[in-house]
Amino acid sequence: MNSRATAYLRTSSAANIEGDSPYRQNDAVMAYAAQNGIDVVSCFWDAAVSGADPIETRDGFAALLAHCEAERIWLVLVEEPSRFARSIIAQELGVAVLVERGIRLITASGQDLTDEADSSKVFMRQVFGAASEYEKARAVERLRKAREKVRAAKGKCEGRRSHAERHPALAREARRLARRSPKTGRKRSLRVIACELAAAGFLSDLGTPLSPSVVRRIIA
Repeated sequence: MNSRATAYLRTSSAANIEGDSPYRQNDAVMAYAAQNGIDVVSCFWDAAVSGADPIETRDGFAALLAHCEAERIWLVLVEEPSRFARSIIAQELGVAVLVERGIRLITASGQDLTDEADSSKVFMRQVFGAASEYEKARAVERLRKAREKVRAAKGKCEGRRSHAERHPALAREARRLARRSPKTGRKRSLRVIACELAAAGFLSDLGTPLSPSVVRRIIA
């Protein structure tokens, strides 16, 4: 097995960004790496990104792929298959992209999601992927019904406050940076805004720069 790897974390909702999900994922990945003599040299995180989104549309995973190619890293570690994808279509298309690039995707339980040699393993991967997609759909439906029940009883259903609501100073600075330059008429990219926010001391609760997707929601 390769001795160098990069880790991939994904949280599917804004609420999970501030919760323990990224810590749990990171702990599981690092424990597996330690047990198998793997050096995790980098980590990429897609915050508030749906598991049904194609991997090429995710800012974090796109950066991961570019990093792997530049640094010649051929191993990616994830906590479990659903952290990579919850949609069977996104999963299989994503696996195809990794296989084409010669990159292996291993879970913290040791499952090689990119192993195409054993047809039974491919079948089981697809079965588990479909089951994960189904369970996610059931969970969404249960939450929808619960919200409807609360609205019927109280007239409203309050959710978690947005990042901008919880950090007004951050929101003001992000929106300022998002304005067009009065001199050139050009706008900063979301990634540049995230870097400038980090330089100004505006970081996530994990102490890392905000992802472009989070910046997009803040300035919206």
